[in-house]
This record gives sequence, C-alpha cells and structure tokens, in this order.
Amino acid sequence: MLTPDQGRDRAAAIVSRARAAGADAADAVYAADTALDISVRLGALEDVGRSESAELGLRVFVGKRSASVSTSDLSDGALAAVVDRAIAMAREAPEDAWAGLAPAERLMHGTPPLLDIDDLAQGGSEPSPEGLRDAALAAEDAARAVAGVTNSEGGSASASRSIWALATSHGFAAAYAATGYGLSASVLAGEGGAMVRDYAYSSARHLRALEAPEVIGTRAGERAVARVNPGRLASGPMTVVFDPRVGSSLLGHLTGAISGQAITRKTSFLLEALGTQVFASGVTVLDDPHRPHGLRSRPFDGEGLPVSPTAIIEAGMLERWLLDSASARQLGLEPTGHAARGVSGAPGVSTSNLHMAAGHVPPETLIADITDGVFVTELIGMGVNGVTGDYSRGAAGFRIERGEITGPVAEFTIAGNLKDMFLNLTPANDLEFRYGTNVPTLRIEGMTVASG
Repeated sequence: MLTPDQGRDRAAAIVSRARAAGADAADAVYAADTALDISVRLGALEDVGRSESAELGLRVFVGKRSASVSTSDLSDGALAAVVDRAIAMAREAPEDAWAGLAPAERLMHGTPPLLDIDDLAQGGSEPSPEGLRDAALAAEDAARAVAGVTNSEGGSASASRSIWALATSHGFAAAYAATGYGLSASVLAGEGGAMVRDYAYSSARHLRALEAPEVIGTRAGERAVARVNPGRLASGPMTVVFDPRVGSSLLGHLTGAISGQAITRKTSFLLEALGTQVFASGVTVLDDPHRPHGLRSRPFDGEGLPVSPTAIIEAGMLERWLLDSASARQLGLEPTGHAARGVSGAPGVSTSNLHMAAGHVPPETLIADITDGVFVTELIGMGVNGVTGDYSRGAAGFRIERGEITGPVAEFTIAGNLKDMFLNLTPANDLEFRYGTNVPTLRIEGMTVASG
C-alpha cells in the first residue's frame, strides 16, 4: 500500500491529466485499505481473511456537466483511459447548475490537525494473525464461561489500516492514514426454539485501547443470559428508555433529516425547523471531527474544506444544516465542512464523531419514577419515514416496573413521531465514547407500544 503522501500525489497526478485533456475542473480520490480478520467458533479457528484494495476515483467538470469514473487498475494505460472516458461522459451529461468544486477560498490550508488516528505512525505494532486469533478465542471463552450460555456464534478480531487522499484542480491536495482494531463475541442462551443471542464488541484506533477480551466476552454472555424466556408487554402508551447501543440510531434519523440533500429535495420532517426548538432544552448534540483517536475523526472533509467541532443542537435548538457545496449553493448558504464521498459519484454529507451531551442524572434516577415502561436493547427493522417523521420499529429489551429494570420482553413494536420523540427526550449522565455515534441512556415519554 502506498504512503499517504504517495496517495496524495497519485490523486493529484490524475487531476492534472484531466485538466490537460480538456476538463474545466476535476477532483480525485485515492482510497486504499489493508485488513486482517480472524474468526473462531467453539474454541477453534474458523476463518482467516486478509484483503488489500486500492481504488482511484476521478470526477471531471465540462462547464456545468460532470461525470465520475473509478478504477482499481492503477496502471498508466488504465488511468489514461479513465480520464478519456470521464471527459467523454461529462460532455454527454445533463447540466447541473449547482454542481462544482468547493469554493477555493474555503479550502483547508496549512498543517492538518493532529488526530492520532494512525497507530502505526505513533509507534504501535501491527498485530500478528496469532495475536488476533488468541484475542478472539479469549473473548469467546469468556462468553461461553458465563453460566447459562448454551452455544456460540463465535468470536472475531480484526486489524486494518486505510489511506484516504483528495486532490482538486483548484489547489487542494492532502491525505491521511487511519488504523482500526476490533474485537467481538456473540453467544446464545436458552434451548431449542427459545434460544436468544446477544453480543459485545470493542472498536479502537489504537490496539492498546481495545477492551480486554475477557471483559468483552463476559459482557456478551451476561447480555445473552439476561434475555432468556422473554415475556410480553401490554399494548398502550408507555415510557421508553433506550440503551446507548440503540439510542444512537435516533441521531442517525436527525442527521438524515438535516442533510443538504433532504432539505433541497424537501424530503425532511425538519424542513422548516432551522433555528427552532427541536429537542428539549436540556439536549445538546455535538459533532467533533478533531477528537483524538476518534473512530470517525478526519482532518478535512470530502471536498477539502477544514473541519471543526460544531454544535448541531444546542440547548434543544437546531443550529445548522449539514451542507456540501452543491446543496449549499442551492440553498444560498455556505458549506459546513460535512461533505463526504467515496471513490465514485458526487459528495454527500456525513458527520464525524457525533454525540449527544450527557444529562444530569444517572440512569437509575432516570427510570426511578417509571411505574410501567420498557428498556429497549435491540431494534429490528427500519420503519422510519424521513418525510413525515413517523417512527415504528420492532424491539426487544426489559420491562421497567416501579422504577426497576426487571424481566426480559420481546416481540413488541415501539411507535411515535420523531418530532414528538425529540421534544420528549431526556438524556442520562452515562455518556461513553464507544462507537462512531454515541449517546447516553435516553428516556422518551409518550411512545406507543404494541405487543406481538
């Protein structure tokens, strides 16, 4: 795999070729990845996978027309053909008044921020297949050792390193590398058709930051055993509490509704909500691309713009849309540094290390006054309408009775409208940064539960 500087130079070279061949403007992405994945089951090695990939994507503009082409063949002849094909396609494409590179005056200049997301560059060592295998076995062994665990779906461990480079014809060229490590276990409890499963995992940019295999495995086993012999809920209005594992999905619905494309297409339930109260006043949602060794940290966005920590929701108020350059032009606004792209196609938008700020009370206090409610630990299906905000998903979890989490429940649906859900949401104080998107335990009043 090339170094980040070599990836940057390769992207810049094909942009220069495109300009020389007649493109009015161009940008290119170079993306490369190496990965090692180990899986075990029932104490034995099950699979070893090693992969390497490298792709180059070119986007060219001829007037207001554009086209994108990508290739994994990086030979000189293949790259020449990519340039010719992209320009020929662009000349035949329909015009798009909003398309184009990011504003030149907004591009990132100077030294990128130090994010500490490349373990190998900081003196870390690449794990061996044997080391990953042993970690996966230890995680599975710990899970299987939990009383009540009856079978295993296995343990897995992985290590990867990726390079992402972007070059544009109006003066931007930069690249960065990132490592990623993962460890997980998934086991079953119960017997026959009443078996239930659960899992636990840890992800980190630095190998030393992974949780211990024994901790991950024990957590997976205990979660599975706790779900054995689930009961049923009565249908009706109910207070719903979301485990952080699943509560983060609510922020996904929020960011989808405030993305530039949803706003320009008028397909968002928050279309008229900018600058208004969307959540309760105690809720703040932050996006921090500069978080050291964050799972989604990045020094610049998918168009070469600088990125910085921003408040998306502050004291319940919706402060901004998430805009790439095209949607910003269409709305008469400025891009926000949230552009994201792959090796093909135009940029979209994405957040980085998104999280909801912690509230002021522990989870135990959050549920203490709930006489009859449900603590959701699993969500099933995707019954969410981004245009209306209507929300309906299958779920499983635990009953809340007289302020205590009690027995497991399954086969029920929780429903509401995201506008109401956001306004009736209260966060606990137990925020942890474990995933790409993080929330504390969340309580939402007035949802509708329908038992299967």
